[in-house]
Amino acid sequence: MAMAACVKVILGSVAFVVFWVLAVFPAVPCLPIGRTAGSLLGAILMTIFQVLTVDQAYEAIDLPILVLLFGTMVVSGYLERADAFKYLVSSALFTNDTSCMVLTEFVLKIARQNNLPPEPFLLALASSANIGSTATPIGNPQNLVIATQGGVSFGEFITGILPATILGVLFNALLLMFVYGNMLSVKKDQEDLTAGFVNGKCVDSHHFSPATMTVGSSVHHETLEHRANSDPDNHWFLNGAYWDYSNQPCSQRWKKKLWKSCVYLVVVGMLISLLMGLNMSGTALTAALALVILDFKDAVPCLEKVSYSLLLFFCGMFVTVQGFNQTGIPSALWELMEPYAKIDEMRGLAVLALVILVLSNLVSNVPTVLLLGARMAASAALISPAFEKKAWLILAWVSTVAGNLSLLGSAANLIVCEQACRVPNLGYTLTFWNHLKFGVPSTLLVTAMGLILLKS
Repeated sequence: MAMAACVKVILGSVAFVVFWVLAVFPAVPCLPIGRTAGSLLGAILMTIFQVLTVDQAYEAIDLPILVLLFGTMVVSGYLERADAFKYLVSSALFTNDTSCMVLTEFVLKIARQNNLPPEPFLLALASSANIGSTATPIGNPQNLVIATQGGVSFGEFITGILPATILGVLFNALLLMFVYGNMLSVKKDQEDLTAGFVNGKCVDSHHFSPATMTVGSSVHHETLEHRANSDPDNHWFLNGAYWDYSNQPCSQRWKKKLWKSCVYLVVVGMLISLLMGLNMSGTALTAALALVILDFKDAVPCLEKVSYSLLLFFCGMFVTVQGFNQTGIPSALWELMEPYAKIDEMRGLAVLALVILVLSNLVSNVPTVLLLGARMAASAALISPAFEKKAWLILAWVSTVAGNLSLLGSAANLIVCEQACRVPNLGYTLTFWNHLKFGVPSTLLVTAMGLILLKS
């Protein structure tokens, strides 16, 4: 693509810089309007500066991705109500941000119970959530974009990247043990004999915090909800609160158990449909509506769990990135880099991975995917048609693991950091430098190991 007129290049770059500054620094003093409003401002500037027409701006919005995001958020909301997080927490199924939101306080309690420092456990949570989210298209937003734009089916995504994910999580755990082994070696006579109880509460009675959906570069969540203090097995989560049903009639308890079972069946059916290769957006939306009907009551409480600000952020981002593409700058930069970034050569793969790592931490991973995805796939297809889908999977792997590089690299890191600070009587501050000293070696080594598997 040829460079646009000089005026369009300058104005398009200004609009993109506005978007980038407000996405990375949402409370910038000169314009503290936040990420969502900043994304919409970038999009509007693209049309005001005539980089894009209004029609082109609407066409840039990827509706299937928005529908898929909406559907998975609604499904996750019903899974929360069905106490799914008591039995299973997986960033591949619930997104990395949701897993971090739910588990941060629990991890702090476990550390306190065993008289251990929280830092390695918080790092394990954030880094493993990011690596684990690479396994499926619904694990994080950039995977949604890649699966939709790259035409990678749910089954192809899992079979292609799951081995790297499993080995990445295991390697990351071994690295944590190596780095923090001495810190974790607590002698028995040094342990606090009362550590099994934290402020009068046993860790076993922990209630998983209901999470407002937060994904990708948009960190938007509510304060921790009220916890019940008694046995969780005698409580049922409904509309943001725990309801005691230990004294309710047996028929009502059975109805609740039946409802939970039906929720799990719908979700399993959704996953099977995705593995069969059915349209992901349509499948997620169908599952969400099936759960709404199954609930047989006003759906507003669960629909309120959807992060509509995130959906608006994506709308603005799609338009802003498309406008920046129209300036010709990304294409010109790619033409300079392409000869040195062939994915069929280890040297070219290393160059490509380095570019993705840097861009993912500078402009965030989803814009990186939008800027590089189609160009990487087209370049790989010239080598061999088989390399095209491999290019998308490599982009998914590197852009996601890149989030572990620094504390600001992903929303999951920020959620763990912020939630850990706010837990009453257990608060812990995970500093930028403490994260960086583990994040840099972990990111580089895990990325390299995954690339070797994906290339083979």
